[in-house]
Amino acid sequence: MPTLYSAMSVGPLHGRGARSNAGGRYERFAREAFDDGWAAGEVTRLETIVTPEVAKSIISTNDSPDISFDQSINPYRGCEHGCVYCYARPNHAYVGLSPGLDFETRLFAKTNAAALLEDAFAKPGYTPKTIMLGGVTDIYQPTERSHKITRALLDVMERWRHPVALITKSQLILRDIDILARLAERGLAKAAISVTTLDRRIARVMEPRAAAPHRRIEAIRALADAGVPTTVMVAPIVPAINDAEIEAILEECAKAGAGAAGYVVLRLPHEIKDLFREWLHAHFPDRAARVMALVRAMRGGRDYDPQWSKRQKGTGVYAQLIADRFATACRRLNLNKPRLPLDCTQFRNPNSAQGDLFAAS
Repeated sequence: MPTLYSAMSVGPLHGRGARSNAGGRYERFAREAFDDGWAAGEVTRLETIVTPEVAKSIISTNDSPDISFDQSINPYRGCEHGCVYCYARPNHAYVGLSPGLDFETRLFAKTNAAALLEDAFAKPGYTPKTIMLGGVTDIYQPTERSHKITRALLDVMERWRHPVALITKSQLILRDIDILARLAERGLAKAAISVTTLDRRIARVMEPRAAAPHRRIEAIRALADAGVPTTVMVAPIVPAINDAEIEAILEECAKAGAGAAGYVVLRLPHEIKDLFREWLHAHFPDRAARVMALVRAMRGGRDYDPQWSKRQKGTGVYAQLIADRFATACRRLNLNKPRLPLDCTQFRNPNSAQGDLFAAS
């Protein structure tokens, strides 16, 4: 019998993306909010709780044909940025937490990530391939300022000359520009910055604790100036919310020095569809029906189509219009250059004497 759950409303929220804390799809019991009249007009402030997690392994692998990497590391579970559309939200249901507000307030930090990575590199059968940092949750979310797990992972990457790619929407990446520049000089690093909108108002409600749009543009400029190949990701494209900005976003990022671009249309798997609808009616009630109609038009009449060949870009007339506009803008702005692979030949196994000598040089 499928699990039933209902939204737990928490009233007006300060700096959070989700509007409720519905139980995960694996929970046995449903919870339902009850308004007793005492909370009317109050602003709810939810503290962020970060729990240290001792991970058993750190490199995740995938064989998805529509993802550009097959190895990734995610130092954190959950993400304080609070992006309402985040496709990682349903993962919180696996640990008995809500994909709603729990996802952005109940975080887990893999404090032994760097040690596990070094152990993985030391295994005799390890074959170096580019590792993506941040394929699920953001590696530079606010808690990284104090935990510095991403910085420790980059230290390991540099020590053993391992190729690494990063994706983030935080300007905190510039803290590590020293390591990234040295890696990039050897052909071992590249970065992607997610720029969803140039409109500060939309960014504030859609990605409440992520960097402001102009800060992300500044990050692209600084990375490019430091010699780090940088891609702009316009993700997600939400019809009738930010799709009109495609060309403007690409133009600003090209001016800042981005060398390539990619996009993903809005994805609404599992619990995200209900969280997104709540958010939509709260912030854009005038166009909520139109947004969902266009989403379904790109998903074969459904809220979401998980098929490999369709989930990232969608199908149908509207999806094709977005694809054509994006491709045309990229050609005009010279953002359609082929992405060169990173160099895997420089890697040295930590257990080898040659590796020690190389790292010390």
